[in-house]
Amino acid sequence: MRRTLAVFLCILFPISAFAGDNGYKIAYDGGSLQNAKAGAEMRLIIDGTNIRIMKDKTEVVTVPASAVTEISYGQDVHRRVGAAIGAAVVSFGIGALLALTKSKKHFIGLTWNDGGKKGGCAFQASKNDYRGLLAGLEGVTGKKAVDSDAMTVKN
Repeated sequence: MRRTLAVFLCILFPISAFAGDNGYKIAYDGGSLQNAKAGAEMRLIIDGTNIRIMKDKTEVVTVPASAVTEISYGQDVHRRVGAAIGAAVVSFGIGALLALTKSKKHFIGLTWNDGGKKGGCAFQASKNDYRGLLAGLEGVTGKKAVDSDAMTVKN
């Protein structure tokens, strides 16, 4: 009887409806958000017509999706030299292998103009959330994300 009730409830109310931890985990990298430091752990929540950024249980900013002017994305690739040096102290073989591996950081940038209140921010998303977060932002804003790695800067 309990199992039937549980299956029935899962059909009526998907498990995600019970989840208290919604949104995407991000690390703030910089921008115009007040009282936010680079590297701060935050959550980006896409809910219908708004994009909200939360730190713990405090709302840092709410941006109407219609106010977003640009979405950009890029990857920072670097070799794990620091980890390799640390591992080389213990075992040279492991340190040499780590030096050959790469790690990627996935960055997303948002700019907005909400009735003259302009702002923007850059944040890092996990590799598991990166594509879903981009798709969600593109879907709610109607804007196509721009690959910042492909852009060339001319001085």
